[in-house]
Amino acid sequence: MTLPTLIQTALQEDIGSGDHSSLAAVPKDTKGKMKLLVKENGIIAGIEVAKEVLRQVDPSITMNCFMKDGDAVVVKDIVFEIEGPSRSMLTAERTLLNFMQRLSGIATVSKQYADAVKGTKAKILDTRKTTPNLRELEKYAVKIGGCENHRFGLYDMIMLKDNHIDFAGGIPKSIDDTHEYLQKNGLNLKIEIETRSIEEVKRVLKHGKIDRIMLDNFTPEKLKEAVQLIAGKYETEASGGITLQNIKEYAQAGVDYISIGALTHHIKSLDLSLKFTS
Repeated sequence: MTLPTLIQTALQEDIGSGDHSSLAAVPKDTKGKMKLLVKENGIIAGIEVAKEVLRQVDPSITMNCFMKDGDAVVVKDIVFEIEGPSRSMLTAERTLLNFMQRLSGIATVSKQYADAVKGTKAKILDTRKTTPNLRELEKYAVKIGGCENHRFGLYDMIMLKDNHIDFAGGIPKSIDDTHEYLQKNGLNLKIEIETRSIEEVKRVLKHGKIDRIMLDNFTPEKLKEAVQLIAGKYETEASGGITLQNIKEYAQAGVDYISIGALTHHIKSLDLSLKFTS
């Protein structure tokens, strides 16, 4: 879904038959100014989305930006000011804030995770645990915060997880069947396979024919053992049970990637407010 289409749908959801509160209380020709006020420290994201919301509601609304996506903000900072018909600005207010607050919350948490692994080789990845129809924006916010994107969807990488392996009949068969499928359909996709124990890691190493090994729910000690066993033959990715409090320990085990679903699915929106200004 393109950004204009996404915003059009969001505005239709909110406005419906009309912004009757503004239509009833605010005189038609009233013009004014509003400011985006920061009420919580974090990383700002979604300014271009805000511009598109305003454009669709009323192209005559102008914006004067003082910051850009990725900037650190603190309480009482003003991100931008807008000026134009008062009714139109009020109509755009909630949709604009809904997007910016969520994206800024994701960028803020992503920055915290990225900072937590500085000094190690590990790169932090997001997952597919995103809000339906908002994946592109949420993954954009992850990058704004300093982390990286994993696969975008089911179509751009093979990931053989525990259920795939169990349904397929084991690690070797799931890998062989995958190669047969890719060849038959003329696809060139990287293959990642999930392992749940050192024994499964050894099984994957014996069979080969993959690009990355996911080490799921390993302790930091077991993770280090697995990374040493793999010895750079394949990319490594840790996942499961990893938090801001323990991520440095996991990163120090020497893993290439750490995937964190919480970057997008367990997020507190950043507190922002669009306020009237004289």
